Amino acid sequence: MKYSSVIFTSLTIEEWQKDLLVSSLAEIGYDTFEDVYQGFAAYIPTAKLDIQALETVLLHDTQGFDVSYEIHDLADQNWNTLWESNFQPIIVDNLCYVRATFHQAQPDLPYEIIIDPKMSFGTGHHQTTSMMLSFILENDFDGKSVLDMGCGTGILALLARKRGAREVLAVDYDDICVASVEENKLLNNIDKIRSALGSKELLEGLVFDTILANINRNILLDQLDQYSVSTKQGGELYMSGFYEGEDLTLLIEKASSIGFVFESKKVSDNWCSAKFIKVV
Repeated sequence: MKYSSVIFTSLTIEEWQKDLLVSSLAEIGYDTFEDVYQGFAAYIPTAKLDIQALETVLLHDTQGFDVSYEIHDLADQNWNTLWESNFQPIIVDNLCYVRATFHQAQPDLPYEIIIDPKMSFGTGHHQTTSMMLSFILENDFDGKSVLDMGCGTGILALLARKRGAREVLAVDYDDICVASVEENKLLNNIDKIRSALGSKELLEGLVFDTILANINRNILLDQLDQYSVSTKQGGELYMSGFYEGEDLTLLIEKASSIGFVFESKKVSDNWCSAKFIKVV
């Protein structure tokens, strides 16, 4: 597959601003990122490169700093192999070991998740994903029906099943992610996870004990009404992909207005995850 790189350069961008920009770029098809001198590089299949979409993201997400960019076409190579060479295993809460097929197992830990990276988000390395994994490890999933919204590789769905969830629906708008979930189910010898391509429209008429949503603030705000309809009374909603502060405040206000009560949060490098209970 032919790829293009976009090199973003800024002398004034802060780390949290870069994270927000990366999140928005991921929404329009960029699938791999790396730091470079005075900025970062974003990679995208050349067929998906949309200059208008890129300019729209920059128009909305670069307030408070200046940024320039250059686009480069890259020679064909095995990008998955290159990306995998930099993929390192992680351990979450000394309980869950996340690794690729080419890493050694650690049978002394109670939970192991094997992920075939394929340049997808959701390998556990980002703070938002690791905090969601931690929430799953801390809470009761035994016998519950679970939705993993914006599932990526399906890592949250996989751990939810390992923690006893009765069944999981894993939803993503990216067909690569849906295919990745199916592959990772086989790698982990896990069933009762159904993957589906789409968004909140797939949830009409469905109700879950627990919803996991690791996306971003704007999509979460847009989808919260459907989450309320699709969560049983007494059920749990876990959200991540946003920042502590204004983002969390907006989400709590919206969730509170539609029947959820904020219970707890986790924070890592200003990234935030939160737990809510459906009371109405």
